[in-house]
Amino acid sequence: MLEILQKLVGESQVWADEPMKDHTTFRVGGCARYLVEPVDIKQLADVIAACQKAKIPYYIVGNGSNLLVSDAGYDGVIIHLFKNMSAIEVQEAQMKLQAGALLVKAASVACREGLTGLEFASGIPGTIGGALVMNAGAYGGEMKNVVSYVKVLMPDGSLREYTNEEMAFGYRKSRIAKEHSIVLEAVLTLHRGDGEEIRARMMELKEQRVRKQPLEYASAGSTFKRPEGYFAGKLIEDAGLRGFRIGDAQVSEKHCGFVVNRGEASAAQIAEVIQYVQRKVYEKTGVQLQTEVKFLGW
Repeated sequence: MLEILQKLVGESQVWADEPMKDHTTFRVGGCARYLVEPVDIKQLADVIAACQKAKIPYYIVGNGSNLLVSDAGYDGVIIHLFKNMSAIEVQEAQMKLQAGALLVKAASVACREGLTGLEFASGIPGTIGGALVMNAGAYGGEMKNVVSYVKVLMPDGSLREYTNEEMAFGYRKSRIAKEHSIVLEAVLTLHRGDGEEIRARMMELKEQRVRKQPLEYASAGSTFKRPEGYFAGKLIEDAGLRGFRIGDAQVSEKHCGFVVNRGEASAAQIAEVIQYVQRKVYEKTGVQLQTEVKFLGW
């Protein structure tokens, strides 16, 4: 399989036994059998077709900011849509972004161009692709508020384009995961605004994050989805779990909605903390916390 992948994308874009701790914001995880970085849609489609033909599993990863890879790693092909497919173009009040473009970079470009509407995303560490899969949001904003069109690659190799309505956005979800399609690019529609006001709003949100979130530690951001009618962090705190720790995996002392890696945690320890929190919160409140974090290789 290694030779096939190298032939499709070039030797310099394929890695064998690649440590996933180097590609996730949790900074944990064993090795992927192969990691591939396609440079365009054709290479991406060719790699997927090759995986399907060889019956080898594959998984799309952007910045790895919402992912917990097991210590055993992933016995398949990681398709890394990041640096090679990350172009950002601006035309009037619209932004066209490839899947690997970082939200932080997109928000910065929007600010520079005097476009408002993406300030909420200025601290979200994921890529556009990942953000559209889960309708990422923060501070009252969501991707569904700014998306006009999304181009995707279907499992059969065909291309489709969805409108905002067709994306079926919901709380931390869209149609993408359900149909196993892959985001290729998106067009966002923003609005003209005052550059100084946009910059000030982004600085205000940054200060809030620094004050309230454990940015000093590796994590995947908010670990749990917000249960309807509740706040995950409050439920966890009320269960007496602030600072609960197994090894270097810990419920953040600053914000209970975050599980962090204090330095040398294993993926297993992080998973154990997450599961313990879920169990204890359910025992105390009857609320079943669902994770925003995806588990891979378990």
